[in-house]
Amino acid sequence: MTSSTVSVTQIVLPGQVEPDGMHLRTHDMPVPAQGQVVLRMEATGVSFAEQQMRRGKYYDQPPFPFVPGYDLVGTVTATGPQVDAALVGCRFAAITKTGAWASHLLVDAADLMPVPAGVAPAAAETVIVNGVTAWQMLHRIAQVRTGQTIVVLGANGGVGSTLVQLARHAGLTVIGTASPRHHDLVRELGATPLDYRDPGLYTRIRDLAPAGVDAVFDHVGGPAITQSWQLLRRGATLVSYGSAATKNEPGSSQLPVLKLFARLGTWNALPNGRSAHFYNLWAGKRRNQQVWQQHMNDDLTQVLRLVADGTLVPQIAATFPLTEAAAALELAESRTVAGKVVILPEV
Repeated sequence: MTSSTVSVTQIVLPGQVEPDGMHLRTHDMPVPAQGQVVLRMEATGVSFAEQQMRRGKYYDQPPFPFVPGYDLVGTVTATGPQVDAALVGCRFAAITKTGAWASHLLVDAADLMPVPAGVAPAAAETVIVNGVTAWQMLHRIAQVRTGQTIVVLGANGGVGSTLVQLARHAGLTVIGTASPRHHDLVRELGATPLDYRDPGLYTRIRDLAPAGVDAVFDHVGGPAITQSWQLLRRGATLVSYGSAATKNEPGSSQLPVLKLFARLGTWNALPNGRSAHFYNLWAGKRRNQQVWQQHMNDDLTQVLRLVADGTLVPQIAATFPLTEAAAALELAESRTVAGKVVILPEV
């Protein structure tokens, strides 16, 4: 393969602009370096991370300009030195943090995670980060057990809808919050829906679980996280995994997240048998990349197996071609859809 063989199309985020301020760029595909492959994108998507990055509010904000795209599913079209050439033609998932809103991109071969042939690219894309996040929060952090009761805030979202389904598969009772227009979906997924804007929301949750709940999965953060903590029975777990409450506030999200860390640390020091955690997908990678990658592979394999057998149904809100990434981002930010907005190659 030569650098002029393939023309690459990318979406570039030049700064803190509205979605329609993103740029379309084309260039020749570089030759993969040692340990790299060229991955032809078959599906990528819009996550909360891209929404925060556009505002310059992501906790680990990349410098502008950059190509967004947190994860993708694609097929290997070329390999670099010291990479098995047999990977060409095989489908993989990869978590990139940035760069996936492109027709082709370079990925380290060590970061590739196999996707079964029976799982469509858009379905697999919907559960890469969302599925691994949900699986690890349920099973590695909260360590849920059959018969327990949990609360999922934002049960209609990409992570939330996956959490509900995985929890029901594990034999849990689920209370899920969402706007009323999504209550039918939340109910179909197997949770009891409650209106997240109801002033008496936490009272209603206590009515459903008078003895307290075994885990709360909170993507909101902000002041209301104290009420999530107060829902827990002794021995229960709060898992915070986002800061949606600060989405539209000016300034960086770093300070609110640091305040959240401090609050969770204070709660963990209390002698009440409850625990509080902040979930970070990347935690542990610097400490031991090999173990981190093995956990990622193992957990995504579990999730994709459930997709393949129909137990877990990926919630695809809408699909857009790559050149309409601005419209995809606008829809995802509108908070009017359930599931994940997926970006596909040009037809």
